[in-house]
Amino acid sequence: MAITLVEAERIMAAAKAKALQMNVKVGISIVDPRGDLVAMLRLDGALWRTAPISRGKAFASVAFGQASGALQARADSPVIRALMIQEEGLLIPQQGAVPIMRGNELIGAIGVSGALSSEDEEIAKVGLAAL
Repeated sequence: MAITLVEAERIMAAAKAKALQMNVKVGISIVDPRGDLVAMLRLDGALWRTAPISRGKAFASVAFGQASGALQARADSPVIRALMIQEEGLLIPQQGAVPIMRGNELIGAIGVSGALSSEDEEIAKVGLAAL
């Protein structure tokens, strides 16, 4: 079962609040288990690229069922490079996204882009905690 829009909105609201508290301008995306977009926002003043990058980080997280930062060291591996090509660059193995689980089931991922990568991940984790 995939994340619901109601759940995504709750996560998004918490992530947005954290980003505003940190005074960073970010894009935030939530994807379902296939990597399809469920919700996305770009805070006022955030660069245009933060939205698609946040989605790419979320896509990477959901594709491998782990935090996107854990994929950085393997970004040049044949499997990840092949998937990046197959998905036409959508998958971005960079810190800033975490999987969303319901029990043991992967239901989506949240990705953030626009601040330091560690701050992006912190915002994503705060959003996730709202679920």
